[in-house]
Amino acid sequence: MENEHLKLYFSAAYWKDLGNTFLKALQTKKFWVELFGMTLGMFIGAAAVYYFLMPSHIIVGSISGLSLVINTIIGGNADTLSFVVMAINAFLLILAFLLIGNEFGAKTVYTAMILGPLIQVWDRIYPYTNFTHRIFANPAPELVEQLQLGQTVLDVHGNPYLLDKFGNVLEQVKDSVLSAGLGLGDVWFDLICFVAMLSICQAFEFRMNASTGGLDILAKIINKYLHFDIGASVSIGGAIICLSAFAINDFRMVVIGLLGTWINGLVVDYFTASLNKRKRVCIISPQYETIRQYIVDKLVRGCSLYEVVGGFSGEKQIEIQTLLTTDEYASLCKFLNENHLQVFMTAGNCSEMNGLWFIHRTKFEERTNSYLQRQHDFFMRKRAVFEANNPDFKAKRIKWEEDHPDFMRRRAEWYQEHEIKDTQID
Repeated sequence: MENEHLKLYFSAAYWKDLGNTFLKALQTKKFWVELFGMTLGMFIGAAAVYYFLMPSHIIVGSISGLSLVINTIIGGNADTLSFVVMAINAFLLILAFLLIGNEFGAKTVYTAMILGPLIQVWDRIYPYTNFTHRIFANPAPELVEQLQLGQTVLDVHGNPYLLDKFGNVLEQVKDSVLSAGLGLGDVWFDLICFVAMLSICQAFEFRMNASTGGLDILAKIINKYLHFDIGASVSIGGAIICLSAFAINDFRMVVIGLLGTWINGLVVDYFTASLNKRKRVCIISPQYETIRQYIVDKLVRGCSLYEVVGGFSGEKQIEIQTLLTTDEYASLCKFLNENHLQVFMTAGNCSEMNGLWFIHRTKFEERTNSYLQRQHDFFMRKRAVFEANNPDFKAKRIKWEEDHPDFMRRRAEWYQEHEIKDTQID
């Protein structure tokens, strides 16, 4: 049974179905919107790593942190860091594929593999050395020769000289991008900026139902073979990576990395809760049936009805409870105000929702799509009968469709979004 997934993935039928699914996805607007969102998020994440972790050598509990440790040990630059990040993520994806099967979707594979190349892109657009280094005037020929040979040469402050792409020798004059000079940098400021940018990156990925990969992959492997839950697995993997910073940093920087990992977890939890946040709305009104119909038919949401008794008046009333997004809640408030309904309403935030309504919503959408398909087929049959008796109209209709390709393209996209087969009955 352990190799069943391997047999499946090496079969021709599996890859044929996967290719057909991918080609179908390419034709949808949703695919390109999600691709843009994931790429933009990882572009921000790559900037956080390149501009705030790489110069200051802060090692947080992530694959980027482990890559920085390895890159510093081998004396690499942004290009080697990009390769190390990509190599580690690729190794973890292959290892996860062999050990636990296909538990990571195409989105995770994509985001994990583009982080390294995007670090290189930032290095090409605007190198961080433009902030932290300056051109060393009149360098000795021996120094230039040593740097061209790939040797590491340190200045009087213990920082290595660098060569830019034009062959100029660079000397370090700042500790980090946000530093005012050597010895004047604040590593905590760099850490806060990194966590803020990384949180924006992760918010983009979570919005697209994706992840940044890396540590998530390692956590899945730890979860299966050491039987820790996912949260503990992420913490263990992150702590191990932070402790690896002893190879390049002192005790103070290692502790800062551990605290940074913890702070990042808190911020991610906040962003995750914000993305899933809903309004739990409770409404008491004599016109509860009107409100119920609006919630179910217009907002396409479920609701519960409870009989409640007023503590002061002793009157029995019906209370409606429902969970709405912020936009849906605003629409409900607008509906209540425009119709001058007598209501007593309270609303609070709720970040965790599970249950049968998601199944109900899926079935509702399926019924809606089925209804649209029947309406489409009915119209096509009527049109075929009409055009059989009016051939001139059919010719004009075909000519109009040929002259309006944008409309036909949008119609095809709408059909595909609602899973409607464009049946042509002649």
